[in-house]
Amino acid sequence: MEDSFGHIFKITDWGDTHGPYMEGRVEGCPAGIYVDLSFVRSELARRASDGKGFATGRKEPDRVEFLTGLDEAGCTSGAPIVFRIANADVVVSSNRQVMRPSHASFTYFKKYGYKDQELCGRASARQTVCRVVAGAIAKLALQPIGVEFSSEVVSMAAPRCEGDSVGAVVRGHIRNLPAGLGEPVYDKFSARLAYAMLSINAAKGFEIGLGYEAAKMCGSTYNDMQRSDYSFVTNHDGGVQGGITNGEEVFFTVAFKPIPSVRFPQQSITFDGVPAVLEGSGRNDLCVAPRVLPVVEAMAAITTLDFILLADSQKMC
Repeated sequence: MEDSFGHIFKITDWGDTHGPYMEGRVEGCPAGIYVDLSFVRSELARRASDGKGFATGRKEPDRVEFLTGLDEAGCTSGAPIVFRIANADVVVSSNRQVMRPSHASFTYFKKYGYKDQELCGRASARQTVCRVVAGAIAKLALQPIGVEFSSEVVSMAAPRCEGDSVGAVVRGHIRNLPAGLGEPVYDKFSARLAYAMLSINAAKGFEIGLGYEAAKMCGSTYNDMQRSDYSFVTNHDGGVQGGITNGEEVFFTVAFKPIPSVRFPQQSITFDGVPAVLEGSGRNDLCVAPRVLPVVEAMAAITTLDFILLADSQKMC
């Protein structure tokens, strides 16, 4: 199972939603970055459930503990940063042998041979807590050069009935990026960003710049013209041309499907193919938004810092 993301700035994580801990390792972070714990905690708090509305009833304090990689002053040492977050509110499901429709149940069964829903814990959005920690470190590393990240919910579907789940569209922004980040062919900045976003649970679509709207336009109206000082009149390309950042704001959208778990019974089958009823519960979100916003920003920050460090490594002496 591939549990890592990044080339130079790299996150690897392990643990699952029903285990004792979520744990991770960040490699390649430059030394001397002050890891402001209050900022890391605030990012985790943005992801945390308040138990209201569409949010899960599961309550996790999400206290991160750094085990290695920070010195006594709280600065990165250049060594791998290892951290862990305890799972405090774990409840084992009573539907362990019933497949969850549109979840990872069937695919994990075919790939790994699992016949137990509890063994699909790596598919849980609980995993994203590790991304948020790594993303917070990346944001702190990028602060001195002024790179900023933000996101918002663009739209959210309306539920058909009480307890139904809904999809959502999220837009992300990366501001003050230098031009020249990204590789020309297979590892374009836009391609790596799409990879990052589509790795998030429930992500089903990605657009950068005007995206699909561009397919309805002519080049004469779409093209981002430049002034004599090289600044751009428009930014339809979303800050990436030829797979490389052009210095404009990078903006993108991510479409998320409805959370597979709903809060009422669904017809399903067991792992042995026997018809069964999957009982609903309040242990799952009914929409990824707004808790997914810090996850989207985290993956954008990890991708950005990775490309900046890669660009630095390619400079001629």
